[in-house]
Amino acid sequence: MQVVLIVLAFLVIGSVAVLGYFFYRNLHPIDDRYLQQTLAAGFTEQTAALDNGSVINYGEGPDNGPALLLIHGQGVSWEDYAAVLPELSKNYHVFAVDCFGHGQSSHDPALYSCAANGQALIAFMERVIGEKCFVSGHSSGGILAAWLGANAPELVSGVLLEDPPLFSVTPAEMQEGSGCFAWQDTFTTIHSFQNQTDETDFVVYYFKHGYMVSLFGGLKEPVAAAVATFRAEHPDQGPRIYWIPYAWLRLMNTFDHYDLAFGETFYDGSWMNGIDQEAMLKMISAPTIYLKAETNYGQDGVLYAANSDEDAHKVQACLSDCETMTIKSGHDIHYEHPDFFISAVKNLKNKTK
Repeated sequence: MQVVLIVLAFLVIGSVAVLGYFFYRNLHPIDDRYLQQTLAAGFTEQTAALDNGSVINYGEGPDNGPALLLIHGQGVSWEDYAAVLPELSKNYHVFAVDCFGHGQSSHDPALYSCAANGQALIAFMERVIGEKCFVSGHSSGGILAAWLGANAPELVSGVLLEDPPLFSVTPAEMQEGSGCFAWQDTFTTIHSFQNQTDETDFVVYYFKHGYMVSLFGGLKEPVAAAVATFRAEHPDQGPRIYWIPYAWLRLMNTFDHYDLAFGETFYDGSWMNGIDQEAMLKMISAPTIYLKAETNYGQDGVLYAANSDEDAHKVQACLSDCETMTIKSGHDIHYEHPDFFISAVKNLKNKTK
């Protein structure tokens, strides 16, 4: 009997320890440590004013090698790369920018197109970086990286495309079949939020109406209620709630610095105005690495990936010098698999020797 009680005591203590760790990690996620390590590695946050009056905010690391420009995806900022910045800074001079409508860069709907972002990044490369550089972009930032490779070849040493939604980025493309996750979860939610007046906080609205939240089953209502309570008490903070996995809340921790009008340009298709995706890719002459998260579909047929295998084949066929690296991962490869991403950057550098 005594042995049974001892075993039960250990099980209880172990369970409490596991729960305590789970709660702690939700309130103090690894992102905080990544950012601390990034700052300790010598990164500083700066701004560059351009001739058109716009401002690009960026993080710059120490000059330890060739220049590397990092362009984030939707809804985040340059700090989204914090998981890889300290290691990359050992061998590169890293410049990680905030795209227009994100972070501390200009929030001006007149600048929310691929071409306008691209032209501003060319000016940034010429005036701030001041040398030919490697360009890596994630998601919509990957489309910008491709645009730079096509339109500024004299400034680009190599291009890394991290799971960009090429051929699955216009409204018509995103709605093919049962649609893709970004359309169902992000752009339609942004559009519906902007066309109602009952709720003024998009974060609260998202957890009531977002597609991803609908997958939480019986937890949807308590999660939405907890987020609403948190935001009422902390209106200027991204939600961190001890019993909700931080992964469910992570994106909404940066949306207070994201202009929803940027997302609306993907809903109405104006972000891609004047862009022929196939022609753009065929214009890229620099060595290119294409990172593709494995394609998978939800039970409802929604594409849980940036693009389908068919579209991925189109991307590869258009690029003259392309190596494809596929990984079982979510969309944010550099965050979920930092070592894999860093090795891809190294491979790109080796292609130019």
